[in-house]
Amino acid sequence: MDATMFDQIDPQNLGQQLKIAREERGLTQADAADLIQVARTTLVAIEKGERRIKIEELMNLARAYGRSVGDFLRPRPTIQPFTVQFRGPVEPDRRAQVQTSHIEFQALCRDYVELETILTAPLPAQYPPPYNIKGLKADQAAESIARQERNRLGLGDGPLPLLRPLLEQDVGFRIFYLPLADSTFSEMYHYDETVGACLAVNQNHPEERRRWSLAHGYAHFLVHRYAPTAYIESTYEREQFADHFAKHFLMPTQGVLRHYNNLVQSKGKPTTGDLCVLAHYYGVSVSALVRRLEDLSIAPRGTWERLRERGVKVREAQQSLGLAPLPEQAQLLPVRYQYLAVEAYQEGLISEGLLAKFLRVDRLQARHITQTLAAHASDVQDEALIDLELEGHMER
Repeated sequence: MDATMFDQIDPQNLGQQLKIAREERGLTQADAADLIQVARTTLVAIEKGERRIKIEELMNLARAYGRSVGDFLRPRPTIQPFTVQFRGPVEPDRRAQVQTSHIEFQALCRDYVELETILTAPLPAQYPPPYNIKGLKADQAAESIARQERNRLGLGDGPLPLLRPLLEQDVGFRIFYLPLADSTFSEMYHYDETVGACLAVNQNHPEERRRWSLAHGYAHFLVHRYAPTAYIESTYEREQFADHFAKHFLMPTQGVLRHYNNLVQSKGKPTTGDLCVLAHYYGVSVSALVRRLEDLSIAPRGTWERLRERGVKVREAQQSLGLAPLPEQAQLLPVRYQYLAVEAYQEGLISEGLLAKFLRVDRLQARHITQTLAAHASDVQDEALIDLELEGHMER
């Protein structure tokens, strides 16, 4: 590291970046001070920019914070530590299991903003104003807002086969699919003025559940945009609203009624196979569809429980009906993010090492991604056409 260049770094900006990185890691000032063998007051002075950090101290802190020294030396957008809204258990010991994913979620969002800054290409955001549901019943408010959002986005009352690209491209979400360690967690949501709307969805869940999580997180953005919190799913009022919104957004009333009535007219009494076909059409689980039919008073209450007691094997039924699994859209990174990283590299604005870091892969795989995206440069709208084979190459 060139000492002259190091001495030219603004100590206040560097101190702020170090403070944010420490907080992201869940370390106290005393913890960080011990790492570099200084008094806590000295660490406080470093974070305030009142005492210039030594190169060796920076290297030790960067290692402890899970960063490279270059992360602190290159100009980067400043974002505040995330307070995320979890969909999952609220108990502290359970939340601790996804703390690593929480940190990575924030790092990915910051990297996304950094790439946009490097290329002067901010994410187009088509956000509606937050909806006010005060005094309204959760189900009625959810149905009304779902209908308004479908109208705003020109979606009609049909299925939404490409939900992730829709929210990324037509609304302006930053969506990442992370392998959350605890399978009971479905998603993390965050919003602030710097990074905008951000979602991390559990990559380990099946596609139907990931789609539900996307719609669920979208509901919180629409109504609870500025108030992230953690909650227990079964008792929290916000959770009730978000679940109601997901069912109405993914399975709009008029569309479901129309397709179900067509089944009745053509066959009389629909079969379990018909329910599998209809669930596949809307891209939801059979349990979600049957409960939707129960809500609409089409199916008697308890229908899904009775089907489960009969031992109905949904996956086997779908396979026997020739229903292919839903198209997977589970890549860690949005396609736009990857294009920005590759463009910045091709224009000489970042190194190959930094490209690999942005893409969370090794250098060899970064070259492969660069070649693949260049070959599909005209297909940026179609995620399904791009096979980046990221599995097995992930690195921090």
